Amino acid sequence: MKINFRRFHRFIGWALVLPFIAWSVTGIFFLLRPAYQDAYAPLLIKSYPQTQLIQIPVSNNWLEYRYLESILGPHLLVRGSEGWRHLNPVSAGDYPAPGRVKLELLVNDAMDANRERYGQLTGGSDLIFLTDTGAEITVDWNNFSLKQRGRDTYWINQVYDIHYLRWSGISWLDEILGVAGLLLLIFMTITGIRLLLKSPAQ
Repeated sequence: MKINFRRFHRFIGWALVLPFIAWSVTGIFFLLRPAYQDAYAPLLIKSYPQTQLIQIPVSNNWLEYRYLESILGPHLLVRGSEGWRHLNPVSAGDYPAPGRVKLELLVNDAMDANRERYGQLTGGSDLIFLTDTGAEITVDWNNFSLKQRGRDTYWINQVYDIHYLRWSGISWLDEILGVAGLLLLIFMTITGIRLLLKSPAQ
């Protein structure tokens, strides 16, 4: 059976109209990368000079340890084979997450570095804090770190989803769409090359 490469090429072209538009527009976005710096900027816990001399009980089971002082006082972070632990350097025992009031004090102290972005705290729950600028700040107590995301982080992630054909929100279906899009692109390239090499007389 003789294959009509021109018709096949045209069919694939129509099938890829939306993906091509999505790839092109989002590709330009990735090239220019607007708002990236603020959207993915780290929010660091503010450190203070050491106010008291503490003898750290170093253990052979520790792969790494860090000592620092925050607005809440001294902290000892140790990394073992099972990950990070947050210890109280005075008692050398586990340092449980404090109440909401103290965590709010810690987050507010870190937000001072960029009030224009974070504004003021408005609510949240557990280890998550919300601000009046739309930012969401999560406290990772074990690692003693903060993670932030704002409205800009959300729509940049949406652009990523569009670019990689994650259109349905269903993981397995989006994987099929992505693979199908790439396969159609390969077939379109092959048929295009075939048409270019085909002599006018054929």
